[in-house]
Amino acid sequence: MRVISGSARGLKLKSPKNMDVRPTTDRVKESLFNIISGRVMDSFVLDLFSGTGSLGIEALSRGAQRATFVDASKSSMDIIKENIQKARVNDKSELILSDSITAVNKLGVRRDKFDIIFMDPPYLKNFIEKTLIEISKREILEEDGIIIVEHDIKDEVKDNIEKLQKYREKKYGNTMISFFAWED
Repeated sequence: MRVISGSARGLKLKSPKNMDVRPTTDRVKESLFNIISGRVMDSFVLDLFSGTGSLGIEALSRGAQRATFVDASKSSMDIIKENIQKARVNDKSELILSDSITAVNKLGVRRDKFDIIFMDPPYLKNFIEKTLIEISKREILEEDGIIIVEHDIKDEVKDNIEKLQKYREKKYGNTMISFFAWED
């Protein structure tokens, strides 16, 4: 797993030794960032279920202004810390050791807003809808922002959740990427 483009291009990121964390493959990440390339520069990014921090670090490498990394696992947070230090993006990073719902609540109370929200929850565990509902309620997505959800093709992901609407899907083997924005 590596940073594909930008200031940290080619940097090999640390991954966990066990299979509790399933990092986004380089192929999926490269395709995803090609789709959103015009949105990344100067953006504020939230990386929920961060795992290794790969998506947030890629965004920072490509010119995002700031990234907030959220994960409930202490061992994942240690890996994220190490990876952001290796990528030299500490000054643009915030780490929150928390489950996604509690973190979204906290960010909502702080009135934080994000241009891009990445969600890569454990597959087939029903985290997607609950988290999207909370994001919608707390209104932490900018008016023209997007949410990118990586999930298993067997995960049921509705087209409309609260005030959020799915506007695009892309399939990569058993992985699906769903794109959400505010309803028109």
